[in-house]
Amino acid sequence: MEKVELDLHTHTLASGHAYGTMDEMAKAASKMGLKLLGITEHTKGIPGSCEDIYFANLKVVPRSMYGIDILLGAEINILNAQGQLDLSDHIMSQLDFRIAGIHSHCYQNGTMEENTSAMIHAIENPYVDMISHPDDGACPLDYEKVVLAAKKHHTILEVNNNSLRSSWRKNVKENVLKYLALCEHYEVPIVISSDAHHMADIANLDHVWPVLEEAKFP
Repeated sequence: MEKVELDLHTHTLASGHAYGTMDEMAKAASKMGLKLLGITEHTKGIPGSCEDIYFANLKVVPRSMYGIDILLGAEINILNAQGQLDLSDHIMSQLDFRIAGIHSHCYQNGTMEENTSAMIHAIENPYVDMISHPDDGACPLDYEKVVLAAKKHHTILEVNNNSLRSSWRKNVKENVLKYLALCEHYEVPIVISSDAHHMADIANLDHVWPVLEEAKFP
C-alpha cells in the first residue's frame, strides 16, 4: 500500500446522511497525515441534502485547517441521458472541486446506451473534474467509451471504497476491474477515495487496495 496524501470525496452532516462536522472531518484528516481533504456535499437531488445557497456561501469557509489544505465542492447528480446536472453553472464555477455521479434517488436507469450517454455528457461538462463510482451493474455502462471520454476531457474516474463494500450496488468489483484495465491500456489516471460519511472513515481504502493489487494497476 502506498502512503495516502489526499481524500477528495467525503461528506459532512450537511449532506443529510453523514455524521461529522467540517471541523471534525478536517481534524481527523490531519491526524491521518493527509495533505489535502476534499469535502464534497451532495446536491439537492439527494433527500435531506444541501440547497444551492449552501454551495454559494462556501466562500466564507477557510481553505486550510489543522495544517492541511481543504477543497470545498459538491457531488452533483446526473439526472438524465442528456447529462443534465442538478447544480447551475453559476454555482459550479464558484466551487473548488466538482464531482458528478449517478445516484438512484434521482436517476432512472436506462439502457447501456442511455446510461453511457448520461455519463459522457457529464464528462464533457467543463466544470466537472471527477466522476464518482461509475461501477453499479444496475446502471450498465460502455466502459471503453467512458474511459476514452475521460481521457479526452481530462476528467478523473474514481475507485470508491464505499461502493466496493456496498450491498446495494451490483457487480461493483467486476466493473471496477473492467474500467481499471481500460484505464491502464489507454493511460488514463484514476483517483481512489473513501467516500467517507464519518470522520473515522477518512482515507479508509481497505476495499480499494486489494482490487488495485488484483488489477496490477500501476
